[in-house]
Amino acid sequence: MKNSEQLYKALGERILILDGAMGTMIQRYNFTEEDYRGERFKDWKSPLKGNNDLLSLTQPEAIEEIHRKYLLAGADIIETNTFSGTTIAMADYHMEDLVYELNYESAKIAKKVCDEFTAQNPNKPRFVAGSIGPTNRTASLSPDVNDPGYRAITFDELRIAYKQQAEALLDGGSDILLVETIFDTLNAKAALFAIDEIREERNITIPIMVSGTITDASGRTLSGQTAEAFLISVSHLNLLSVGFNCALGAKQLTPYLETLSHNSDFYISAYPNAGLPNAFGKYDESPEFMAEQIREYAEKRLINIVGGCCGTTPPHIKAIADLVKDYEPRKLKETVI
Repeated sequence: MKNSEQLYKALGERILILDGAMGTMIQRYNFTEEDYRGERFKDWKSPLKGNNDLLSLTQPEAIEEIHRKYLLAGADIIETNTFSGTTIAMADYHMEDLVYELNYESAKIAKKVCDEFTAQNPNKPRFVAGSIGPTNRTASLSPDVNDPGYRAITFDELRIAYKQQAEALLDGGSDILLVETIFDTLNAKAALFAIDEIREERNITIPIMVSGTITDASGRTLSGQTAEAFLISVSHLNLLSVGFNCALGAKQLTPYLETLSHNSDFYISAYPNAGLPNAFGKYDESPEFMAEQIREYAEKRLINIVGGCCGTTPPHIKAIADLVKDYEPRKLKETVI
């Protein structure tokens, strides 16, 4: 894959910029139930408002506009609008049969905009990361406090769902697959197993980004792993990068990135929230304040890829891009190919 070569070359030269929050930007459109439905789903049997992935089919211009704003802000990598794009998550809306189309079309939209920007400036190629979220089920924990041994999902069910999503994302033009916001590493392992199957079946190279989430001050994922244990759990595959996103602000994330950086031979990614949520669930950190927090990552050479999660917008991404352009990327202990 020619794009893989360009990606590794770019990572060797500079810190790459990932985009910011898709959900935060979608909220600004104030879409109604009718907007989510569009003409095609106007008679759908269940409510659809809140199904952001569906907007790739019913409001594709808005999704394209969001991608374009992040690319204008300086993003090298943009994520597809597919965070909930599995049959498991789409079951909430009775839309399991649309999963392939949702992922394929989302990747196509992102690829189209990336290709435009790359054509304008071939020295700054842009890449599509197919977003694979954690689903709303966990393979490690019981949802029933009275039955600790119960599981709402099996490893194999997750593997099958992730494989369908990953295949569609690749078919639509994704350059990278991003397994993100991992709160249960067993779920992530199912996704990685599925991607590895595709890699073997298609005999292709698939750059994989893996991004966990530290849920609170305990420094652990929701299923109880420390940063080091998380790293060890996913290091059996030849990944492009490993890192953390969401749940914490940039400052709170620093010690966990240090753990990854000091113990990993992969590239390191970070895309924190715009601080911690306030009492109303909003994120208050300004672009300038957030970028200043990220300066520590750059000064300590902890990162290769950096962006934003909840509450971040194109101005946040621009401020981060402007800041890190003057810093060297973290050097690998050995070259990843």
